[in-house]
Amino acid sequence: MLKLEARPQPSPLWTFGSPLLALAITVLIGVCLFVALGKDPVRGLQVFFWEPIKSPYALGELMVKATPLLIIALGLAVCFRSNVWNIGAEGQFVIGAVAAGGVALLADKTTGPWIIPAIIAAGVLGGMLWAGITALLRDRFNANEILVSLMLVYVADMVLSYLVFGPWKDPQGYNFPQTKTFEAVTQVPRLMSGSRVSIGLLIALAGAAALWVFLFRTYAGFAQQVGGLAPAAARYAGFSSRKALWVALLTSGGAAGLAGALEVAGPIGQLTPYVPAGYGFAAIIVAFVGRLHPAGMVCSAILMSMFYIGGELAQSRLGLPKSLTGVFQGLLLFSLLACDTLIAYRITFRKGAR
Repeated sequence: MLKLEARPQPSPLWTFGSPLLALAITVLIGVCLFVALGKDPVRGLQVFFWEPIKSPYALGELMVKATPLLIIALGLAVCFRSNVWNIGAEGQFVIGAVAAGGVALLADKTTGPWIIPAIIAAGVLGGMLWAGITALLRDRFNANEILVSLMLVYVADMVLSYLVFGPWKDPQGYNFPQTKTFEAVTQVPRLMSGSRVSIGLLIALAGAAALWVFLFRTYAGFAQQVGGLAPAAARYAGFSSRKALWVALLTSGGAAGLAGALEVAGPIGQLTPYVPAGYGFAAIIVAFVGRLHPAGMVCSAILMSMFYIGGELAQSRLGLPKSLTGVFQGLLLFSLLACDTLIAYRITFRKGAR
């Protein structure tokens, strides 16, 4: 019979091998799913794993999807390493987009180039403000940050809906719930012509490098992580748990708000009810598949963006529902949780008693 046996210490091999095994299991279940739906599994895997990388344009679209996922995941990694569970990055993403959109609506054709830094700053501050509500309630009233941050997602969605259905609605938009299209001067600069990839990609990669330095090369990063791993030891060492809480939530909120600003001032170009794209929730998976390490999260953000694009292509080319994206994301997360068991336990075979 098979039995789980505790390891004397966590396995370094499975710490990094677990995500790869989880991906393999996700692909295997995906093949079974395609067969059950009467679709060619080879064509299904091609849509998810080959189509998004087969051309320079496809790679550009992959980077467009990966950019917000990576930026949000980097902020969430600070939270999770600090043992602060921010599940509401989606709401912070939305409020960041709203704040950035509000600034973009003030621009006209004569507005100077300062408008782009202002839009980005507004998005960051909007996300930090929304995360600050969670930090305040946790700090002053010991409210559960999981529930508070999650419930604030729905409040953020209602704020967005109120604005695009109400005061910010485009009077010349044929009654569609959307703002006017932002002026060209508010467009986040693109890296190359013919592609939608913007400087947001460079910001995301710079953020990954900055996070690595902060976590593994600075005293502040060490204190932040000790507060999450061993609160009692942190208090004994004189580290402030309150400071760690605020730093974690404001950092993750600012990152989510930044991603929202880059989206509305980049690929979207206006505010609509469809700004919430699930990036804030998907970034949680990105963070854990990437092992809360900047380099790992770069890879997992690319993988998750392949799921997004693959889901869209499966809808148009295979006639499958777009919700297949969420199915693959969920499969990857649950497979990872199961495979992570191998880090602390090994599977042994023992013969049954006669």
